[in-house]
Amino acid sequence: MKKITDYENKKVLVLGLAKSGVSAAKLLHELGALVTVNDFKQFDQNPEAQDLLTLGIRVVTGGHPIELLDEDFSLIVKNPGIPYSNPLVAKALSMKLPILTEVELAYQIAECPIIGITGTNGKTTTTTMIGLLLNADRESGTARLAGNIGYPASEVAESARADDDIVMELSSFQLMGIQTFRPQIAVITNVYEAHLDYHGSREEYVKAKWAIQQNMQETDFLILNWNQAELQELSKTTKAAIIPFSTKEKVAGAYLADEKIYYKDEFIMLAGELGVPGSHNIENALAAISVAKLKGIPTDVIRQTLMVFTGVPHRTQYVGEIAGRKFYNDSKATNILATEMALSGFDHSALILLAGGLDRGNSFDELIPSLVGIKAIILFGETKDKLHKAAIEAGVKTIKLTKNVETAVRDAYDFSEKDDTILLSPACASWDQYPNFELRGNAFIQAMHQLKDIEK
Repeated sequence: MKKITDYENKKVLVLGLAKSGVSAAKLLHELGALVTVNDFKQFDQNPEAQDLLTLGIRVVTGGHPIELLDEDFSLIVKNPGIPYSNPLVAKALSMKLPILTEVELAYQIAECPIIGITGTNGKTTTTTMIGLLLNADRESGTARLAGNIGYPASEVAESARADDDIVMELSSFQLMGIQTFRPQIAVITNVYEAHLDYHGSREEYVKAKWAIQQNMQETDFLILNWNQAELQELSKTTKAAIIPFSTKEKVAGAYLADEKIYYKDEFIMLAGELGVPGSHNIENALAAISVAKLKGIPTDVIRQTLMVFTGVPHRTQYVGEIAGRKFYNDSKATNILATEMALSGFDHSALILLAGGLDRGNSFDELIPSLVGIKAIILFGETKDKLHKAAIEAGVKTIKLTKNVETAVRDAYDFSEKDDTILLSPACASWDQYPNFELRGNAFIQAMHQLKDIEK
């Protein structure tokens, strides 16, 4: 990593722990900063804080006391999950105290190029595709995944070498805390309405996403979803060179035409050869192909890599087959749009959908057109009655209400026949029955494997 001196003897407050906070605290300590860590969790239930204390880092736990700001800190490094409405954060803003997220630290110390990926949907799949493409047939260095995908950016940047690439998934929360961050290549997969409880408005949410390009220059590349007029309009305000991708028209980048994928008129592969289904995954692949081409990856390597890519866990992930029935885990579909995208990739006449979860007060009228023609739907969780109503409106003939994901798998199998697909794509958050979408997806996979053992 670059041995920067910017933080030597500066008082820095790291607000909130989890993986990124721990990594930021350790890095700043190594860079000579006078670090104070403040975490809401009590010390005796906080192994991360206990670990940092053994390193000689000051730790304040059990709340976020505003009085900390009397200590003349030079800046705050904030966990992305802590909202700006938090009283301590709001006070810091009123004091004009710089508030960063650890992705800014990662950029400052990184010796290698950074490829940044953001967007409402498809970030993780696109990031994973890019990592696989850049590592395929690579002779030196490694493409290292980082950021919102689960690997703290500052920790990855600390160990990365000059011949590596950092492929960094970036949330809107993280991008609100950057100052000098400048990726060599940036991707915006799409922008829809999301996280309004955090950002306050769609305008502020889009502004946060668009920040990924704020320091980019003419020699950098910004890959944009040209299907979205909003991104086309925003493209007029950046210095970066634009590489568009589209599934609707021929563009000067990556595009789909007659079910074939091209990059600047060069045929890459058939859309049907992609290892993951769905129109949204074609968009993800177009974005990833654009990065690969900019980085000089040969066409045959791109095609072979994307043919065998079967998805990211919990994101339209193919998990197995039982007696001719294919099972897909899309537990990450925690909203209607994500489920609509997943449904677009399957033959509805042979599709059994598992859906339901936390009731956030919304109706499912938007989902009705995407439910038309599916073979059966199995519903669970707080929203099962609302989804039941939507399924009736869509004309779904076979509807079953059940207890949870595990019982839904058994019910779906009972309704299924050879060559059917059983898809978990809940259209809802998991928190009514499962702590997170990962555990919900794991429950689906485990139930499938138990079913496989029974059917042997």
